[in-house]
Amino acid sequence: MARGFFITFEGGEGAGKSTQIERLASKLRDKRYDIVVTREPGGSPGAEAVRHVLLSGAAEPFGPEMEALLFAAARSDHVEQVIRPAVERGAIVLCDRFLDSSRVYQGVTGDLDPDFMAAVERVAINGMMPDMTLILDLDPTEGLRRATARRGQDVADRFEKETVDIHQRRREAYLAIAENEPERCVLIDASKDQEEVEHSITDAVFAALEARATAGSRARADA
Repeated sequence: MARGFFITFEGGEGAGKSTQIERLASKLRDKRYDIVVTREPGGSPGAEAVRHVLLSGAAEPFGPEMEALLFAAARSDHVEQVIRPAVERGAIVLCDRFLDSSRVYQGVTGDLDPDFMAAVERVAINGMMPDMTLILDLDPTEGLRRATARRGQDVADRFEKETVDIHQRRREAYLAIAENEPERCVLIDASKDQEEVEHSITDAVFAALEARATAGSRARADA
């Protein structure tokens, strides 16, 4: 059975990741792909148990190192229980946040040592790198406005409540990741309306799937 395809969605608060994941999932299902939609923190029973601790801010007093380790523990369970089995059976996995969120949120704005973050990442993902990462780029002021409108009367989570300056640093960190890893990352302008963003994502994903299918056909022909 052919290996599946692992796609992650990244970006700041209010960038529209969840909305666009559902739209892409619908289009892929229409093409008869086996689709798994998941999220971080969470996605598996063990990881969901950690999600509340992280987003409620309960771990914040213990510092960014502890948060990074909790994210890593949740990610390891998520990878082994959900992502790897799905990819190995041939499914397309769409994940709302993954390792780049830790690189940005704990590594950059948590000011953690890059060597520490790299070691934690290696253990957490155990080789399960995304095949493709879509980074939804949006001015943080607009992103926080959208997040507030979406949340309504609910309390802001651990990360939404932080200052615009911190969110701007995160945006710049995501842009740096996109620049440094162009073979994996696709930068999407999330300031456009939802339909335009959807078209950009659809075009990028279907082009990647077509390219992989073509490469597979050539490899089989050469075998």
